[in-house]
Amino acid sequence: MSRIPPLAAVRVFEAAARHGNFSRAAEELAMTQAAVSYQMKVLEERLGAPLFVRSGRGMALTALGERIAPRVMEAFTLLDRAFATARSESDSILSITAPQTFATNWLSGRLGDFNLVRPDLAVRLSVTDTLIDLNGSEYDVAIRGMPARGSPQWRLADGLIGHFLMRMPATPLASPDFLARHPLNDPADLQHVPRISPEDDWWDMWFASLTGPDPRAQRHPGIRFESQVLDGHAAIAGHGVAILSPPMFQGAMAAGQLVQPFTQVAYYRNSFWLVYADHKRNLPKVRAFRDWLVEAVRQAAGDDPYGILEEPAAVG
Repeated sequence: MSRIPPLAAVRVFEAAARHGNFSRAAEELAMTQAAVSYQMKVLEERLGAPLFVRSGRGMALTALGERIAPRVMEAFTLLDRAFATARSESDSILSITAPQTFATNWLSGRLGDFNLVRPDLAVRLSVTDTLIDLNGSEYDVAIRGMPARGSPQWRLADGLIGHFLMRMPATPLASPDFLARHPLNDPADLQHVPRISPEDDWWDMWFASLTGPDPRAQRHPGIRFESQVLDGHAAIAGHGVAILSPPMFQGAMAAGQLVQPFTQVAYYRNSFWLVYADHKRNLPKVRAFRDWLVEAVRQAAGDDPYGILEEPAAVG
């Protein structure tokens, strides 16, 4: 069992001993003088000996107070240095957690631009689809896939703030070489060509968005991956048609590595959001990243041919 007196009382003693005055200690600690006197009484009762005595209109340390005051002051100096180091590290490092597709295909290639805006910040990016507790971890911000605001499924944990970033459109994409070997003139043609991750529910979502007769293809055995990143790489390599989100493969499409054979686009129920803990909302590094990211998304969207900047309405 710890024999250290209540730290609140020890803190009051340190300030009073340093100033030699209860009123100045009260001002520094944003306390009333009565509260300072009470804490000193608590500490003296715990020690069983007085630490201050009246001297004229002021207070003076007793012999015991004079013996322990330097060590208490030294202890608080060490604590201040320890927390100053922690504050310095926190101010100079921005920790981000983001899902694999967004982190790999969208964010990582643009973080250099953020570094130009804030060269004083070191950025640490953790790529994971695991939901991180932002209230109880060292991460400053997270990118998360979340349903429309106001829908029954939309919920932020207590103490979190969310900013809409972009919708997630989905459409078939394939390499030019693959399309040269397997022309796709109609969605029904997808029944006869290799599809990557054919059991991905994005395929059902996209087929359901078509107007006219339902050309939904039978699910045939095929290459199955667990992420859009791998699906996209397989499509670029010419192994089949993949159902992908074009904004996540903007570079590959611009370079001619992937082609969109059909104009029809469906939207996944989740959109990308920037999320951070409420107690970090005023940190300069968090505000800087939020402002940069929102603007970067807008710039990357350009004239927004896929309508990704339009926040979806709540459904159900």
